[in-house]
Amino acid sequence: MSLTLTGVTLTYPDGESRVTALDDVSLSVEPGTVTAVVGPSGSGKSSLLAVAATLVRPDRGQVVVGGVDTGGLRESERARLRRRHVGVVFQQSHLLPSLTVAEQLRVMAHLDGRPRRVARERADELIESVGLSALAGRRPHQLSGGQRQRVNIARALVNEPSVVLADEPTSALDRHGGEAIVDLLVNLTRDRGTATLVVTHDHRHLDRVDAVVEVVDGRLSAHQHSRAGVLGVQ
Repeated sequence: MSLTLTGVTLTYPDGESRVTALDDVSLSVEPGTVTAVVGPSGSGKSSLLAVAATLVRPDRGQVVVGGVDTGGLRESERARLRRRHVGVVFQQSHLLPSLTVAEQLRVMAHLDGRPRRVARERADELIESVGLSALAGRRPHQLSGGQRQRVNIARALVNEPSVVLADEPTSALDRHGGEAIVDLLVNLTRDRGTATLVVTHDHRHLDRVDAVVEVVDGRLSAHQHSRAGVLGVQ
């Protein structure tokens, strides 16, 4: 299921006036594709991610996540939607220092109500899919930055979301590590059919994704490149 924003406008109070963070933004990301969002600091990229994650309600417009129109949902329903349909890859991994790689994922799966056996099987399958089976018993301080980010990605996928949102996933990595993480995101997106939106300042790996859009002053420009016709940009 896709991620779709239609005519989204978001403003914030600034003294007696309001600042427009997003201005009539329309964007569609189809299942199995990765769209990168670029733009200068303060252009609206973080606001776009927050709206897509249903953490912030826009002033106007429609946000559809995993086939669900989020406009009329109560906050408890939005939280349930995020838990079931949205996986987030943070800029920093925020892994729990006392837990092993396997335990990081099992806890997330168990919190979603999965039986312990199912949670364990799900965690083990994802750990294998990100190439960390040999390191499943290690704790975060025993992992490299790239390995921690792989755990971060696996954790985002543990509840089988339809939408994955990644916030600067390569910012702390060197070129080689960044390439590996972007390739992993692209491959997992295609294998699992998620609609993946990546906010990034890193232009080195944009040729690996399906489409790129730029945010300038809260508005989306025409896409810079697109492998498939996955974008609707106004």
